[in-house]
Amino acid sequence: MYIFLAIVGVIVLWVVISYNSLIRFVNHAKEAWADIDVQLKRRYDLIPNLVNTVKGYATHESTAFEKVTAARSAAMGARTAGEHAKTEAVLGQAITGLFGIAEAYPELKANVNFMELQRELSDTENKIQAARRFYNANVRDLNTKIQMFPGNLIAKMFSFSAMEFFDLEENDVAKNPVEVKF
Repeated sequence: MYIFLAIVGVIVLWVVISYNSLIRFVNHAKEAWADIDVQLKRRYDLIPNLVNTVKGYATHESTAFEKVTAARSAAMGARTAGEHAKTEAVLGQAITGLFGIAEAYPELKANVNFMELQRELSDTENKIQAARRFYNANVRDLNTKIQMFPGNLIAKMFSFSAMEFFDLEENDVAKNPVEVKF
């Protein structure tokens, strides 16, 4: 009888430890996504200032401004990591186009405000890349735990599911950071 109770106790203890481990992995992944979210918000906040600065010099480039604004709105509305990856790629292309416009206006390139915005955006792009790597590492660890035996038994029992990586498509412009030239 004691042996049976000991075996049941060990099994219950194993379930509890496995469950708590999965919760820890999920929370790490959510925390990592929050880091990405903070950096994306910072990027979204910089874009209107950048657009307004460029507008002051290149008022006839309204198509480019509309593309950036539409891409920013779409990116801000994304809900999943996959949606963010797609919309961020489009936003990166639109911002690159905006910097292309700046190349035609030497006085804009020399503007202190524009140069500071470029520096901040470049810094933000680097932070987004670092946060993305951190998030993907945490998602990898969680997904591995969910897929490997015996963790997969607990994951199924308590309805844990794999999380989506924040990967950029192979041919996306967003695979590379937005090029900022001074």
